[in-house]
Amino acid sequence: MDKIRDATLVFLVKRSQGKITHICLAMKKRGFGMNRWNGVGGKVEENETVYEAAKRETKEEIGVEIKALNKIAELSFFFPHNPLLDQMVHVYFSEDWKGEPIESEEMNPKWFLLSDMPFHAMWPDDKYWVPEVLKGNLLRAMFKFGKGDVILEKEINTVTTL
Repeated sequence: MDKIRDATLVFLVKRSQGKITHICLAMKKRGFGMNRWNGVGGKVEENETVYEAAKRETKEEIGVEIKALNKIAELSFFFPHNPLLDQMVHVYFSEDWKGEPIESEEMNPKWFLLSDMPFHAMWPDDKYWVPEVLKGNLLRAMFKFGKGDVILEKEINTVTTL
Protein backbone atom coordinates (compact mmCIF):
# COMPACT_ATOMS: atom_id res chain seq x y z
CA MET A 1 0.00 0.00 0.00
CA ASP A 2 1.22 3.48 -0.84
CA LYS A 3 1.95 5.87 2.01
CA ILE A 4 -1.01 8.19 2.49
CA ARG A 5 -0.41 11.86 1.83
CA ASP A 6 0.69 14.21 4.57
CA ALA A 7 -1.31 17.29 5.48
CA THR A 8 -1.09 19.97 8.15
CA LEU A 9 -3.50 21.60 10.57
CA VAL A 10 -2.57 24.63 12.68
CA PHE A 11 -4.54 26.25 15.50
CA LEU A 12 -3.47 29.62 16.89
CA VAL A 13 -4.10 29.61 20.65
CA LYS A 14 -3.96 32.20 23.43
CA ARG A 15 -3.29 31.37 27.08
CA SER A 16 -4.11 33.02 30.37
CA GLN A 17 -2.49 31.81 33.60
CA GLY A 18 -1.03 28.80 31.76
CA LYS A 19 -4.33 27.55 30.34
CA ILE A 20 -5.54 27.86 26.77
CA THR A 21 -8.48 30.29 26.76
CA HIS A 22 -8.94 31.15 23.07
CA ILE A 23 -8.52 29.28 19.80
CA CYS A 24 -8.54 30.68 16.28
CA LEU A 25 -10.75 28.69 13.92
CA ALA A 26 -11.38 29.55 10.29
CA MET A 27 -14.52 29.03 8.22
CA LYS A 28 -13.58 27.14 5.04
CA LYS A 29 -15.06 29.02 2.10
CA ARG A 30 -14.32 26.56 -0.73
CA GLY A 31 -13.08 23.06 -1.50
CA PHE A 32 -12.67 20.11 0.88
CA GLY A 33 -14.30 20.92 4.24
CA MET A 34 -16.25 23.89 2.89
CA ASN A 35 -18.67 25.56 5.37
CA ARG A 36 -16.91 24.08 8.39
CA TRP A 37 -14.87 25.69 11.14
CA ASN A 38 -11.38 24.23 11.36
CA GLY A 39 -7.76 25.10 11.89
CA VAL A 40 -5.74 26.20 8.88
CA GLY A 41 -3.52 23.98 6.80
CA GLY A 42 -3.39 21.70 3.83
CA LYS A 43 -1.29 19.44 1.66
CA VAL A 44 2.46 19.12 1.98
CA GLU A 45 4.08 19.98 -1.35
CA GLU A 46 6.95 18.11 -2.97
CA ASN A 47 10.36 19.03 -1.49
CA GLU A 48 8.68 20.64 1.53
CA THR A 49 8.77 19.44 5.12
CA VAL A 50 5.56 19.08 7.13
CA TYR A 51 6.73 21.95 9.35
CA GLU A 52 7.39 24.21 6.33
CA ALA A 53 3.97 23.33 4.88
CA ALA A 54 2.23 24.24 8.15
CA LYS A 55 3.91 27.66 8.16
CA ARG A 56 3.23 28.28 4.44
CA GLU A 57 -0.42 27.27 4.62
CA THR A 58 -1.03 29.48 7.68
CA LYS A 59 0.47 32.49 5.86
CA GLU A 60 -1.58 31.79 2.71
CA GLU A 61 -4.88 31.13 4.46
CA ILE A 62 -4.99 33.72 7.28
CA GLY A 63 -2.00 36.01 6.65
CA VAL A 64 -0.13 35.11 9.84
CA GLU A 65 3.60 34.42 9.97
CA ILE A 66 4.24 31.50 12.32
CA LYS A 67 7.33 31.84 14.51
CA ALA A 68 6.97 28.57 16.45
CA LEU A 69 4.83 25.43 16.23
CA ASN A 70 4.13 22.80 18.85
CA LYS A 71 3.04 19.41 17.48
CA ILE A 72 0.04 18.08 19.38
CA ALA A 73 -1.40 15.24 17.30
CA GLU A 74 -1.07 12.88 14.36
CA LEU A 75 -4.47 12.02 12.91
CA SER A 76 -5.01 9.41 10.19
CA PHE A 77 -8.16 9.86 8.13
CA PHE A 78 -9.51 7.17 5.82
CA PHE A 79 -12.36 7.49 3.33
CA PRO A 80 -12.99 3.96 1.93
CA HIS A 81 -15.51 5.36 -0.57
CA ASN A 82 -12.86 7.84 -1.83
CA PRO A 83 -9.29 6.74 -0.93
CA LEU A 84 -7.84 9.81 -2.67
CA LEU A 85 -8.94 11.77 0.41
CA ASP A 86 -6.97 9.53 2.81
CA GLN A 87 -4.41 11.55 4.75
CA MET A 88 -2.12 11.76 7.76
CA VAL A 89 -2.73 15.14 9.38
CA HIS A 90 0.05 16.64 11.51
CA VAL A 91 -1.65 18.96 14.01
CA TYR A 92 0.03 21.93 15.69
CA PHE A 93 -0.72 24.68 18.15
CA SER A 94 1.04 28.01 17.76
CA GLU A 95 1.33 30.62 20.48
CA ASP A 96 4.03 32.60 18.69
CA TRP A 97 3.17 34.36 15.43
CA LYS A 98 3.41 37.74 13.73
CA GLY A 99 0.37 39.61 12.44
CA GLU A 100 -3.36 39.30 12.98
CA PRO A 101 -5.48 36.61 11.30
CA ILE A 102 -7.22 38.04 8.21
CA GLU A 103 -9.73 36.65 5.74
CA SER A 104 -8.50 35.15 2.47
CA GLU A 105 -10.27 33.69 -0.55
CA GLU A 106 -10.24 30.31 1.21
CA MET A 107 -10.67 30.97 4.94
CA ASN A 108 -12.38 33.44 7.29
CA PRO A 109 -10.72 33.31 10.75
CA LYS A 110 -12.41 34.03 14.08
CA TRP A 111 -11.34 33.74 17.72
CA PHE A 112 -13.42 31.49 19.98
CA LEU A 113 -13.48 31.04 23.73
CA LEU A 114 -13.03 27.34 24.47
CA SER A 115 -16.49 27.31 26.03
CA ASP A 116 -17.95 28.50 22.69
CA MET A 117 -16.36 25.93 20.36
CA PRO A 118 -18.74 25.47 17.36
CA PHE A 119 -18.53 21.66 17.28
CA HIS A 120 -21.90 21.53 15.48
CA ALA A 121 -20.24 23.26 12.49
CA MET A 122 -16.90 21.41 12.57
CA TRP A 123 -15.81 18.00 11.27
CA PRO A 124 -17.63 15.25 13.23
CA ASP A 125 -14.33 13.83 14.55
CA ASP A 126 -13.28 17.14 16.17
CA LYS A 127 -15.53 16.68 19.21
CA TYR A 128 -13.57 13.51 20.07
CA TRP A 129 -9.99 14.75 19.85
CA VAL A 130 -9.92 18.57 20.06
CA PRO A 131 -10.97 18.71 23.76
CA GLU A 132 -8.14 16.27 24.57
CA VAL A 133 -5.38 18.36 22.96
CA LEU A 134 -6.82 21.52 24.53
CA LYS A 135 -6.29 19.81 27.92
CA GLY A 136 -2.63 19.28 27.01
CA ASN A 137 -2.72 15.66 25.83
CA LEU A 138 -0.68 14.51 22.82
CA LEU A 139 -2.64 12.20 20.53
CA ARG A 140 -2.36 9.64 17.77
CA ALA A 141 -5.77 8.89 16.34
CA MET A 142 -7.48 7.22 13.39
CA PHE A 143 -10.88 8.01 11.92
CA LYS A 144 -12.62 6.12 9.14
CA PHE A 145 -15.39 8.05 7.42
CA GLY A 146 -18.29 6.72 5.38
CA LYS A 147 -20.37 8.66 2.89
CA GLY A 148 -21.94 11.80 4.29
CA ASP A 149 -18.99 12.18 6.70
CA VAL A 150 -20.35 9.54 9.07
CA ILE A 151 -17.65 8.16 11.39
CA LEU A 152 -17.50 4.39 10.81
CA GLU A 153 -14.57 3.70 13.10
CA LYS A 154 -12.32 5.62 15.48
CA GLU A 155 -9.33 4.99 17.67
CA ILE A 156 -7.80 7.67 19.88
CA ASN A 157 -4.62 7.14 21.87
CA THR A 158 -2.86 9.48 24.26
CA VAL A 159 0.91 9.32 23.73
CA THR A 160 3.93 10.76 25.52
CA THR A 161 5.82 11.92 22.40
CA LEU A 162 5.12 12.62 18.72
